[in-house]
Amino acid sequence: MILGNKKTNELYLTNSYSKLPKHFYEEKKPTPVKNPKLIKLNNNLCDFLNLDKKFLLKKPGLFFLSGNAIPKSSKPISMAYAGHQFGHFVEQLGDGRAVLLGETKASNGKLYDIQLKGSGKTSFSRQGDGRSPLESVIREYIVSEAIHYLGIPTTRSLAIISSGEFVQRESTLPGGVLTRVASSHIRVGTFEFFFYRNDNESIKKIADYTILRHFPEIVNKKDKYQKLLEKTMILQAELISKWINVGFIHGVMNTDNTAISGETIDYGPCAFMNTYNPNTVYSYIDIKGRYAYGNQAQIIFWNLTKFAQTLSNIIDQDPKKSNKLIVNSLEKFPEFFNNAWKKNIKKKFGFTKSFEGDDKITLEFLEILLEQKIDYTFAFRKLSSSLESEQKKQEFFKLFSNKKKIKSWFSNWSLRIKKEKEKIANTIINLKKTNPLIIPRNHVVEKIINEVINDNDFKKLDEFMCLLENPYNEYYGKENYINPPKDNEDIKNTFCGT
Repeated sequence: MILGNKKTNELYLTNSYSKLPKHFYEEKKPTPVKNPKLIKLNNNLCDFLNLDKKFLLKKPGLFFLSGNAIPKSSKPISMAYAGHQFGHFVEQLGDGRAVLLGETKASNGKLYDIQLKGSGKTSFSRQGDGRSPLESVIREYIVSEAIHYLGIPTTRSLAIISSGEFVQRESTLPGGVLTRVASSHIRVGTFEFFFYRNDNESIKKIADYTILRHFPEIVNKKDKYQKLLEKTMILQAELISKWINVGFIHGVMNTDNTAISGETIDYGPCAFMNTYNPNTVYSYIDIKGRYAYGNQAQIIFWNLTKFAQTLSNIIDQDPKKSNKLIVNSLEKFPEFFNNAWKKNIKKKFGFTKSFEGDDKITLEFLEILLEQKIDYTFAFRKLSSSLESEQKKQEFFKLFSNKKKIKSWFSNWSLRIKKEKEKIANTIINLKKTNPLIIPRNHVVEKIINEVINDNDFKKLDEFMCLLENPYNEYYGKENYINPPKDNEDIKNTFCGT
């Protein structure tokens, strides 16, 4: 399973999902685009997937990445799924603008899906055109790769293609195609699609397929479906805690955007929080703040209850016993999440041990950030450097208007750090490995997108991506990529792009 074999210049893929029953998907070829142009190829991801970069840079490779040609080994499909969108159930969604070309085996020995987004209409498109604006393709490329290099599970982006066509949204926009890579595209909504059709046989088939692909260690367990639920819960608890850790807001945490693999999927109106506030929302359509930064843990639990419901008829044939087993599993989620969050937040403060009062120190700092409207990423990065010298400590204090309060907190934190009995140099290193200097801030991403689309200038995109590959490094002279936005630069609304 090699993409772009150097000897034959062909694309070899398998597609295990297409071996499932026909109603799981639609066989669908991508719709060719007018004038495909490669804007960005992810060289590091090519290496991980054992892909031939030289082949992909040539015309045949470009045609595969744009959907203008289909590999002989590929059986392209669009997957069926349903979903709860903003709490309301939609019985049929599916890949309305995406085609799964197949799978390839990566250097770690695991299978990864190769999917084209923006590849044209499918039977799931409803009133959509099946295309993607180029700006949303570039945005997903930047943010998904940034999430990856921050150490958070995610789908990734292999290539950005300009289609040479235009799409109609609120205005006419240049179109694009994204090549997305995922360990699978199975969602909570995939299970919901069959559950709300009372199709228990299909639920069992998709559950068995999911277990074999993602959790082979439980294939032969008698309670494998309950274990599937709990393993998914653990992965989601860890994922959301890591989002919160870096100030990431997904923006549209519908059940069809919740991957069973525990990967971040479907980057639409996502953004990184600037000023710390749990009520922060960037999505233009999230009027009531359902998917606000501080709500993400409880929303993923809500999504998991919907997933549990879809498994109810296969966990046990006795409804009462099944319900009891599900409740027993779901009751574990608060512990799963709290353990994951505490593990991650402790690292942000340089704590490797546990002492009484740790929670108080953590929460007091967040309260200060909220009260004084401090940038979340900057605050933690400056805190990481504050132990280096008196000058660095004063730079940290400058962030805050109420100096008395932060100095009192800092004194308590410094005393707590001494309890670690670790060399200060090592503590600083560990802090900086946890608190990034650079994230893809909204205003920076928008500037780069505009330069690519309006000026055909890719220099800053390339430079920015290089910086994002090492977000914990020290960078000098790159303040235009690093600093929080000025008041007139702050972009508070993001859009989905569908």
